[in-house]
Amino acid sequence: MPRQIAKTQLASFLPRTSHAELRAIGKGLRAKCPRRSHAAWKANGGRLDPLQLVRQANKGRIPELVPIRYDRMIHSPFTFYRGTALNMAADLATTPSTGLCVQACGDAHLGNFRCFATPERRVIFDIHDLDETLPAPWEWDVKRLAASFVIACRNNGLSDRVGRQAVLTCLRNYREQMAEFSRMTALNVWYTRVDAEALIGKLEGKQRRKQLRKTLTKARERSAYEHDFPKLAHRAAGLPAIKEHPPTIYHWRNHDRDCAIVRHSFQQYRNTLRYDRRGLLDRFQLHDLAIKVVGVGSVGTFCFVLLLMAEDEDPLFLQLKEARTSVLEAFAPASVFPNHGQRVVTGHRLMQSASDIFLGWTATKSGRNYYVRQLRDAKVKFDVDRFDSHHMRVFAECCGLTLARAHARSGEPAAISGYLGKSDVFDRAIADFAVTYADQAEGDYESFRKAVRSGKEKNPRISRRGLSL
Repeated sequence: MPRQIAKTQLASFLPRTSHAELRAIGKGLRAKCPRRSHAAWKANGGRLDPLQLVRQANKGRIPELVPIRYDRMIHSPFTFYRGTALNMAADLATTPSTGLCVQACGDAHLGNFRCFATPERRVIFDIHDLDETLPAPWEWDVKRLAASFVIACRNNGLSDRVGRQAVLTCLRNYREQMAEFSRMTALNVWYTRVDAEALIGKLEGKQRRKQLRKTLTKARERSAYEHDFPKLAHRAAGLPAIKEHPPTIYHWRNHDRDCAIVRHSFQQYRNTLRYDRRGLLDRFQLHDLAIKVVGVGSVGTFCFVLLLMAEDEDPLFLQLKEARTSVLEAFAPASVFPNHGQRVVTGHRLMQSASDIFLGWTATKSGRNYYVRQLRDAKVKFDVDRFDSHHMRVFAECCGLTLARAHARSGEPAAISGYLGKSDVFDRAIADFAVTYADQAEGDYESFRKAVRSGKEKNPRISRRGLSL
């Protein structure tokens, strides 16, 4: 079934026809894929071993960083879930699908939604990381996001009733916003943004709203020299250099060689930028780079922080992040792009309402693909581990809207909306799935935790040969 789904690619395969006809196409898909069918989840006998998939995802990572990956994954079922996008992709490929595809995130858990600044310095709420993005069934993102709310609620000591309510809120907003997008012009859908103020305005408590507004204002107005430079860099022998904080920030084995490699590939990256942004980049000179461990799923991949300077008090920190094969590619069509960095950048531009001005891609002679963006640009990450039931509901509402907008940009919102309909049949089905799949994820986590604690799941022996930039 997954292979048959995959052949549709994006929903642009549908004929350019009327809104009513597209809705009818979507509604007609209920016959082959009933909305209630999405409620079911049961691991079948052919389910891939979750521990084996964790090991598979370790291939090609920096060996000495794999223990950090395991330490972060073992922290809780939620961090395990964040680090096992491949596991869920394998499971999602066996679930019902309408066959309607969009540019999918591939890792749409609630921790992947945050606030950041647009090039115009507006602060928006959007999906942040799109390392796994690929054309795929829209339901896959919806199900991964829904299950993440149930797992996160359990992680915070909240009941499954709260988790279900969060999922129902998220799905109701996804369904209603998709219907709204289906009635809008293509350009108006493209221009739609979710301002941070939309999230703030829904929060209870005047003091909460005031504090978050203050945080966002500071993030938007802070300068890289005053805020980021003291934390990440210093001057060594009079020259700017990145501070080491082993094991999460450190210089790679052959620093001088790697600087030369990055300088060589920097021209290729520069050529992927718009002409005006190349001129801006040319004002800066590359001074240093270091490994920087980020997130959970990305731990062990080649991720660097680059320090560039235009003047003595004018730094620019870029993130050079390895772009590997998407976890979806085993179950959906392979990327059409020769460079996975280009795949990721294209996904950002298709799904985000505004993207980083320095977003681009490159590759090194060893064959590794990378994408580049600013390391920090007024980014505000929410502490989801401390969300109460109210915060979960508000966050779920904003995530549902944001995911619908992202899917509507590349898919056919009228067809998806026609399938979803006006009732909450699909919403309740996904809520059932989310609770059942949360049980599955927690069971996989317990197997992983016991294997690591008992020594059966050891840090893999990965050859150092070929591990070069």
